[in-house]
Amino acid sequence: MSQPLPDFAAARVLVAGDVMLDRYWTGATSRISPEAPVPIVRVGRDRAQAGGAANVALNLAALGVGTQLLGVIGRDEAGTQLRRRVSDAGIGASFIESALHPTITKLRVMSRNQQVIRLDFEESLADAGAFDRGAFAAAFAERLQHVDAVILSDYGKGTLSDVAALIAICRAANKPVTVDPKGSDYARYAGATLLTPNLAEIEAVVGVCADDEALVAKATQLMLKLDLQALLVTRSEKGMSLLRPHREPVHLPTVAREVFDVTGAGDTVIATLTAAIAAGADLEVAVRLSNLAAGVTVGKLGAATVSPEELRAQLAPDRGSEPLSMSESALLAWAQQMRARGQRIVMTNGCFDLLHVGHLRYLEAARALGDVLIVAVNSDASVRKLKGPTRPLNAAADRMRILAGLKCVDAVVEFAEDTPARLIARVLPDVLVKGGDYTVDQVAGHEAVAAAGGRTVILDFHQGYSTSSTIQRAIGDHRPP
Repeated sequence: MSQPLPDFAAARVLVAGDVMLDRYWTGATSRISPEAPVPIVRVGRDRAQAGGAANVALNLAALGVGTQLLGVIGRDEAGTQLRRRVSDAGIGASFIESALHPTITKLRVMSRNQQVIRLDFEESLADAGAFDRGAFAAAFAERLQHVDAVILSDYGKGTLSDVAALIAICRAANKPVTVDPKGSDYARYAGATLLTPNLAEIEAVVGVCADDEALVAKATQLMLKLDLQALLVTRSEKGMSLLRPHREPVHLPTVAREVFDVTGAGDTVIATLTAAIAAGADLEVAVRLSNLAAGVTVGKLGAATVSPEELRAQLAPDRGSEPLSMSESALLAWAQQMRARGQRIVMTNGCFDLLHVGHLRYLEAARALGDVLIVAVNSDASVRKLKGPTRPLNAAADRMRILAGLKCVDAVVEFAEDTPARLIARVLPDVLVKGGDYTVDQVAGHEAVAAAGGRTVILDFHQGYSTSSTIQRAIGDHRPP
């Protein structure tokens, strides 16, 4: 693909369905319990993130889409956490509270990047009286007026028991509606624009498909029966197939370079696909973008999102291994991926206004302390505040581009605050590096790094090199630096 990305920022999408909270307890495992033949996990980290339909919404928000979310939560601490995480992502949410049922929660105990056990806390929302369905339908109809497309994210928990009525509302409003289906009764999805089942899910409905021809024939019959415009069948290592009545099938191979975790890949596919449709892209273009996004997300640990920067990188393979100047959200996803692969992350920061050999030697020494090096760069306004109105000499985009071209630098990100303390607390590198005459307790972000088990290292600057002295020599002041 060579065309630019659709204007995701102009798109507006409503996600409705089964929302849940994904919790992760992570720790070291060094022995087997004397009480039973199970490993003992010493939990050192408790992390929670939005899951289910809420993860679909997070994927949309990560692309810059104006995102609305509608779901059901309990009146409990898990529901409060889910509200907070959705709000922090800039998603407009309407949650219908259930007084009878808890917020659906999946707790995964992790050790050495592997699941030891998963515990599910849930009760079926399909039960009569589980929540106020009238309020849900009213909220859906109201929000539908302000979006370009709808995603119905069905995890079989009961939120979408009235899915046929919701699809009818979308059709009446002439709004495209994509569905991530569940179960074997696809009659309830009749009239949807597009369904995104995986191969096992579609075979549960139409029967085993021995080859591509059988899949196309059986899927076409199903589409005609249900009045669907298309089916997008995800096929694991075989990629995905776009099937439309009376049209040639489009079979796309997987683009994943390394499959680390398929959790949430379906959420990424339907989010990217629908975002592109909402932004005005052709269906085939939207599908190809969703295939690229799936290739990115399966290389990350857990349910993950994909940023526009990552999609652009996939659209420009000629960049090779050149590191990217990343947004903060893209950097956090990249850092999670590196950490999941066992890479030791080193991070440093600075203005880097006029790059010289002293900077290069410093960055090489920092990189030698780990496997990958992140460089956080002061924004132009931040540099002016630190250095005065005549600085920086080079704009942030230029400074970041030069740094990204260095062999020892793996990722570059901009920060606007006086110090990168907030950013460092989000990245939590294994090694935080600062150059100059500092003590560890003077380094911004050292507390957060230490609390997470990392360390801060002070490196000496190489004598005789500084940006200020270089500027003075350039304007004719030849005094020794």
